[in-house]
Amino acid sequence: MQYISLPGLKKPVSRIVQGTVMLSSENEAEGFALLDAVFESGGNTFDSAHVYGNGDVERVFGRWIRSRDIRDKVVILDKGAHHNQDRKRVTPFDITADIHDSLARLQTDYIDLYALHRDDPDAPVGPIVRTLHEHKTAGRLHLFGGSNWHTERLEAANAYAEDNGLTPFAFSSPHFSLAEQMEAPWDDCVTITGAHAEEQHWYRQYNMPVFCWSSLAGGWFSGRIRRADVAAHEEELYVRCYNSKANWKRLERATALGKKIGATAAQVALAYVLHQPFLTLPLVAAYSADEFKACADALDIALTAADIAWLDLKEEPQQP
Repeated sequence: MQYISLPGLKKPVSRIVQGTVMLSSENEAEGFALLDAVFESGGNTFDSAHVYGNGDVERVFGRWIRSRDIRDKVVILDKGAHHNQDRKRVTPFDITADIHDSLARLQTDYIDLYALHRDDPDAPVGPIVRTLHEHKTAGRLHLFGGSNWHTERLEAANAYAEDNGLTPFAFSSPHFSLAEQMEAPWDDCVTITGAHAEEQHWYRQYNMPVFCWSSLAGGWFSGRIRRADVAAHEEELYVRCYNSKANWKRLERATALGKKIGATAAQVALAYVLHQPFLTLPLVAAYSADEFKACADALDIALTAADIAWLDLKEEPQQP
């Protein structure tokens, strides 16, 4: 495993971040075994959210941390203020309510990395930044950032923070993958994949870490389907989002390069995410110890600039 250091956080952050969305009270023993395996493999950073499982995911995750007595060794990336069917929820009231809910569910008095799960572009950044700053000052949050926030909103928030002597956003969590989305999987999602070169340049310019959700395109690179079978899977989320000629070609190239170097297409696709000119920390949803180990092994894959361009269909150098 590789780790990075983030200013303001005393713990190292594993470069591969394990999701927790699969956790459930109904299968708690299996969930604990999975978390144990990830932790033993060096994965100390876990992604969760207030809305996952209507709170059940945070509760199971919190019970695992407490039962293993490893709060000082685990980095929690948690998210809140997701919209609901009634209203946009990126408000001081909802941010505060969700933070207190999550702290209670996780059985902890602080969250290492806290992200606003969505944005409301119509909401002024000032009250949002002030609210997050207050929770950080109180010790409830160590670092905070935005998930599915456009770069212009991040820049506006941090300009407000600088002008008013407040804490800025320290990280971001948009979608980023080798596969480009044909449609967003959920409402109010933000991607910086593919043609979003300006956003990618912004992250490089401001040196802001990117925690990439759906880094493996929801299973597009898993090899679960073939072109001939795609019609039978067209209702599956990852097929609806990623089924395009360009993404089939990216999958074929990742498969070919993987065969050349002794890796899977998914590992090559993950290595692509890791080999960007801005700092990336891929979020993965491994369902077994072997799946997480395979993701971690992608850290050892070295890609050249030509490999990266070829995988993303930007150049046609000689490859397998």
